[in-house]
Amino acid sequence: MTDRPVTEPDVSADHPLSATWVWAGPHRPPVPRALVEQMTSGWGAEAPATTTYPAAAACAARRRRIAERLNGHTLVVPTGPLKVRANDTDYRFRPGTDFFYLTGCDEPDAVVVLAPGAADVHATLFIPERRDQRSHEFFTDSRYGELWVGPRRGVREAAAYYDIETAPLEDLPKHLSGLQGTTVATVRGLDPTIDALVAPSESDATLVAALSELRLVKDAFERAQLSASIAATVAGFADVVRALPAAQRHGERVVEGVFNLRARVAGHDVGYDTIAAAGAHASVLHWTRNDGPVRAGDLLLLDAGVEGDHLYTADVTRTLPVSGTFSPAQRRIYEIVLAAQEAGIAAVRPGVPFAAAHDAATAVLVDGLVDLGLVPDAATALRRDVQSYRRYTLHGTSHMLGLDVHDCANARQELYRGDLGEGYVLTVEPGLYFQAHDLTVPEEYRGIGVRIEDDIWVGADGPVNLSAALPRTVEDVESWMHELGGDGSAGALLSD
Repeated sequence: MTDRPVTEPDVSADHPLSATWVWAGPHRPPVPRALVEQMTSGWGAEAPATTTYPAAAACAARRRRIAERLNGHTLVVPTGPLKVRANDTDYRFRPGTDFFYLTGCDEPDAVVVLAPGAADVHATLFIPERRDQRSHEFFTDSRYGELWVGPRRGVREAAAYYDIETAPLEDLPKHLSGLQGTTVATVRGLDPTIDALVAPSESDATLVAALSELRLVKDAFERAQLSASIAATVAGFADVVRALPAAQRHGERVVEGVFNLRARVAGHDVGYDTIAAAGAHASVLHWTRNDGPVRAGDLLLLDAGVEGDHLYTADVTRTLPVSGTFSPAQRRIYEIVLAAQEAGIAAVRPGVPFAAAHDAATAVLVDGLVDLGLVPDAATALRRDVQSYRRYTLHGTSHMLGLDVHDCANARQELYRGDLGEGYVLTVEPGLYFQAHDLTVPEEYRGIGVRIEDDIWVGADGPVNLSAALPRTVEDVESWMHELGGDGSAGALLSD
């Protein structure tokens, strides 16, 4: 990777060297103005596409709804800056969820301001000017300069693409200072500049909660994006099954790498760190180190989701026998979890409490634990002051899904955990986890972890399993793996 300069402002006009040199930053020699003239002239136009963003109308409707919820407030929603990975390298940028929901804009540092108007909300997208050939930053600024990072949408291009009024980001401080006397609410913790410019308000928390609550119901565009992300995720799981012979030689990294390849080919990225947990690692809920072995005879718990180009993410888990066939002990645990998941999915419908899926799935899990001899009886295990089953179940059964893998997390408790509404999307993901060193568990089950997770649309007539294309029953999983060659019949995907 090439080393990059760090840009500082030009030498001031009264500096004795200002006529000859431009300062490029620390550890960099000054740039001759003659070179600046050479590097910034003789270029043809290179502009990003300005066709309208597919969800521009939906974003405008969302802005109107949030403005109505906080009537009379000026709302300031930033996306956040680039984030440093190490020294002078940044992570790939992912827009702030609330900002993206309102604009569709994927440029860093931008801010949308919604001001109340007489007839409608007045929205302005403040966005950085382009660092194209009109400025020496075109080639001296490796973080934003377009010769380094490619063309980006500036003020003019963003207005056309996102169908929104735009203004230069540098005008934002002056604009915000003119809001004195109005009630301003902002999303804090994303952009230190905005946190410093906008005084804290009790309305900040109201805004953050309201944005999450609006996202509970997905519109037709959002459902289509989720379906596309889930379809790509299904393909990624098939990729992993084909790669299992290679994973048995090279370990969990193969599983992670193969799935993540699909995520980048078919979407923006993974929606969260892939969990590629083989053997006893399957009992570690967030095993993302993915550096262990993958052995024949073990189970592989793969919890992964593609984040699509419009940032909606899937979240799917399957627990697969590495050799292509479940052992009797593995099958017994798997079928308890599958029965629990089916009960949880069946409980999902408009008007039932959010906890309905969890309660239904947990009842089945507890009955299974009774059959295994791990809890004495269901009534005792389920008592609020006992809950002994939780040693083996560990987590809740559902969470909301959308732009974030744990979507709508800032919604008020009484709404998030209230009654489900038509258009909600949530996961149903029960599991049983028997730690390898848990002496309360019969030896044949130690080290077995099973989770089965699907993404469920709350339809008017009941649940719609958006990820149903991935097999779930023991017979279907084994047949599917054999057809794909995950049992070794198709040979190796990766050579040594």
